[in-house]
Amino acid sequence: MAKYISKRIVYLILTLFIISSFTFFLMKFLPGTPFRAEEKLSDEQKIILEEKYGLNDPIPVQYGRYMVNIVKGDLGVSFQFDNQPVTKLLINRMGPSLQLGFQAMFIGTIVGILLGVLAAMFQNTWIDYGSTFLAVLGKSIPSFVFAAVLQYIIGVKLQWLPVASWDSFASSIMPTIALAIFPIATAARFMRTELIEVLGSDYITLAKAKGNSKMEISFKHAVRNALIPLITVLGPMAVGLMTGSMVVEQIFAIPGIGEQFVKSIQTNDFPIIMGTTIFFAFLLTVIILIVDILYGIIDPRIRVAGGKK
Repeated sequence: MAKYISKRIVYLILTLFIISSFTFFLMKFLPGTPFRAEEKLSDEQKIILEEKYGLNDPIPVQYGRYMVNIVKGDLGVSFQFDNQPVTKLLINRMGPSLQLGFQAMFIGTIVGILLGVLAAMFQNTWIDYGSTFLAVLGKSIPSFVFAAVLQYIIGVKLQWLPVASWDSFASSIMPTIALAIFPIATAARFMRTELIEVLGSDYITLAKAKGNSKMEISFKHAVRNALIPLITVLGPMAVGLMTGSMVVEQIFAIPGIGEQFVKSIQTNDFPIIMGTTIFFAFLLTVIILIVDILYGIIDPRIRVAGGKK
């Protein structure tokens, strides 16, 4: 088991190294610098600022300095937020993004599993067709479109919830619903497919022969086994909710990481763009590592197969 986890940690570090390097050079290929667009600054002032932040140094020097700082846990300082450390800015903005991600993940998983179970139990009925239609709708339409529709109907027309603010729990309801649509659709389709396969297993046939009811067979025997593969998609989906909330945060004026990330793109704030990308990559790789370890614990055959590779 120690060898299995060690290999996964090495893969994690290698992945973060590749993503950090790719992001750095991608930023350097972009035209302009954060100060070139500042009309209030003279050319001399822009040159002084670029020298101060090391933007005039050769690319290999900048790359080496950036990678050394990352190893130390230093993601640099922001160009637009009064030289504040990027790490501090990310931590300060993490609360709203995490709250939205957790709420959307919780609602999306519960509702999606229930829809998937009902679709599998009542296969080829109007319940199955309705669940499939909702799942296709949720996977086809981006969350920001749902956000705009909710904002117009519930916020503007009905005035039940605030249109765009972040001062109470009510402010989080509409963005949570908009973000939860995709996980609902994903979990429903995944659960339906897995459950139909499980319901065709021999032990389910045996349970039917013993006289168990349809509800007992589904919720007592089949659902538990069908849930195991769902673990694989839940982890990346949780991180996807945070990264996917960028536009939704902007629409609802939520002071989260996504809203800050969009502003940093508009102002070419390289440190925040690279820091946010590395932060999300770190979250995703850690969650994948946890999922891999859980799989290794649940099914030792996966661990053995991984060791042979």
